[in-house]
Amino acid sequence: MSVPGDAGAAGEARGPAPQVGTAGRILQAALASFAGRGYDSTSLDALAAGLDVRKQTILYWFPSKEALLEAVVDQCASELSTVLEASLHRAGDGWGKVEAVVRSVFRLAARRPEVLGLVRETGRLGPPASTRFLAALGPLVDGASAFLEAEMDAGHLRRHEPRLLLVAIYSTVIGMLTEVEVLRALGEEPTARSLVRRRRELLDLLRSALVASGPEGEP
Repeated sequence: MSVPGDAGAAGEARGPAPQVGTAGRILQAALASFAGRGYDSTSLDALAAGLDVRKQTILYWFPSKEALLEAVVDQCASELSTVLEASLHRAGDGWGKVEAVVRSVFRLAARRPEVLGLVRETGRLGPPASTRFLAALGPLVDGASAFLEAEMDAGHLRRHEPRLLLVAIYSTVIGMLTEVEVLRALGEEPTARSLVRRRRELLDLLRSALVASGPEGEP
């Protein structure tokens, strides 16, 4: 599903190319199951049956279910980092960067909903999965914090504690996208129009909370 109003995103980095071959097929199947059914409800036997391979084939590449989860978390963190970094590099300053990140996450949710589903699942699982995921995003979080602090110092954004602000933005975005995933789980596929509406509502909320003054957050 594409999201209207994002035609200019055609050149956006799509994240690292998925692994191919048997290991890649296993990772993609595990990602879909962990994100959709949940880690606890996923068995290696079921994954093997779905892939038409032996369970020992999975264990050859990933020696345990925990090791498979680690590999899936690493892959999703890498993909999410690549997408967000690309949007940050293309965007301007102030509010433009915040908006670019939100738009890129919504595009990813429309194109690769299982990635956002895995983010939600790692949060539910807690450590060590959530710790591993956040550690992989550490450099991106550090850069985003520095950017927010500089924009606040310049008067483009209202003063907040940068890392707490990132947590609030993250929670808001993931919460809204989780609502989309719940609809999917209930058999109601969100439309492009509904995704655009949710994105617009979120951007309006963030803009009113962050922009210091002026239409583009200029002092």
